Amino acid sequence: MAAEKKRKLAMQEEEEETVMVGTGGRCGEFEVDDCFYSDAQKYWEGVPATVEGVMGGFGNLSRCDVAFSKSFLLPFIQGEDAITEPKRALDCGAGIGRVSKRLLLPLFSEVDLVEQNPAFLQKARIYLGTLSSRVPRYIPLGLQNFSPEPGRYNTIWIQWVSSHLTDGDFVTFLRACVRGLHRDGGLIVVKENITKDEDGGEVFDDDDSSVTRSKESFLKIFEQADLEVAKQALQPNFPEKMFPVVLFALVPRRRN
Repeated sequence: MAAEKKRKLAMQEEEEETVMVGTGGRCGEFEVDDCFYSDAQKYWEGVPATVEGVMGGFGNLSRCDVAFSKSFLLPFIQGEDAITEPKRALDCGAGIGRVSKRLLLPLFSEVDLVEQNPAFLQKARIYLGTLSSRVPRYIPLGLQNFSPEPGRYNTIWIQWVSSHLTDGDFVTFLRACVRGLHRDGGLIVVKENITKDEDGGEVFDDDDSSVTRSKESFLKIFEQADLEVAKQALQPNFPEKMFPVVLFALVPRRRN
């Protein structure tokens, strides 16, 4: 009966429609209009459901990306200094499941995928192959419309997707992620592009309707979400022409 209930729950989630919230808001120093989310959705609907597509033409960097992410994550989930267990993770903005397949599923017992593009999730079922048996939930929602189930996850991984959230929705989502962490402790990882010092602040991309934030903007958002930075690191061995990519390991702020 429990297994049947789980299957029904997964089916219900898969059948949910993606509803784009279009209230506008701020992205760093930019004021965005009601089309911010719908424009991003249209852009990604036109992107091929391939590793090359979801990585914006930099598919050759996938192995390097995953290798450094693994070295960053492992001390938090394995060994005597681990703060949580490698049981269940959530892959946010999962695309076709690249991060789940190469990083999270080799380390965790189960991984849920949340991704607003149904075509990407459909491809993920194929791309993950036999690993898909350890993906209980494929959730077709944008993060601005999604809240993790309370207490469900040991680790929540948010990579190359927060640039599509307004500041307010990013804070709201991170607060929801805190509630989604296991009661015995958990970890949120944000891996994202940041602007270079010479960029002088945030950079807005009209093509995919996204904002590249400064490091200072990220730290302000984390503080507003009652999160502490347990560790941060710069992704090495990426081309200089790219934005720098930073990983932030976040834990709920300790209450005195």
